[in-house]
Amino acid sequence: MKTVRIIPRLDVKGPNLVKGIHLEGLRVLGKPSDFAKFYYEQGADELMFMDVVASLYERNSLHDIISETAKSIFIPITVGGGLRSISDIKEVLRVGADKVCLNTAAIKNPKLIKDASRMFGSSTIVVAIEAIKESNGKYLAYTDNGREYTGVDVFEWAQQVAELGAGEIVITSVDKEGTGQGYDLDLISKITNIVGIPVIAHGGAGKQDHVVDVLMSGNISSAMISSLFHYHYIKENESQGSNLEGNVEFLNQKRSFHTFEPCSIEDVKRRLKSNQIDCRL
Repeated sequence: MKTVRIIPRLDVKGPNLVKGIHLEGLRVLGKPSDFAKFYYEQGADELMFMDVVASLYERNSLHDIISETAKSIFIPITVGGGLRSISDIKEVLRVGADKVCLNTAAIKNPKLIKDASRMFGSSTIVVAIEAIKESNGKYLAYTDNGREYTGVDVFEWAQQVAELGAGEIVITSVDKEGTGQGYDLDLISKITNIVGIPVIAHGGAGKQDHVVDVLMSGNISSAMISSLFHYHYIKENESQGSNLEGNVEFLNQKRSFHTFEPCSIEDVKRRLKSNQIDCRL
């Protein structure tokens, strides 16, 4: 029986952890380091930090956050956003990341995947695919946090990513992301059927059953989750964010979570165990 991983995703803009819907309308939830520590103590298997405006501004500003986090958290940390070159990758690994996640730069220059995999090892290189379903039913890959159209077919790109040497793929349904309506099981199942590398499902988890559904739907190695865990943290802890970058109204007003049923990592893992899905407790 395979052992699946539960990976909280922390989207970061400036000093804040943020969360949106369809990767847009970002609202401030608090300090990334506070959430990271909480998730580590709750039993997260890995963490993903994503600078959500890095490609837009051609920067990656997570170095200080990663350096601070790596001192006290001893699970794999993946970092993405704005990584455009071998030297960019080398720098985030130097400050404490265990893996890097590529998207925009990889689509613009697929050779970067091959070069980085050869230099740092395939297990270090994760490629994110942000998929949007078109009106004709075709899935196309987008970049810059779902903002930029590429015209690239998602399934053809996934095959190429695997062939170039990437160690894992994160597949995000932009249509489902942040909605709490569940994962796009059709998209994820098709991806797992055409690639032979681990696939991480992301986008849409609104309750524990959604995580169970996606991990039972195909050969999925991991579920990446944000809102479900972030909103649980806010309910259980006092959280404050900087108003220098992002909308703090949601956090200040303690607004309801609508379609979400917030829960802890431990809650999810116990539900998985009860459904005979193996995970680390």
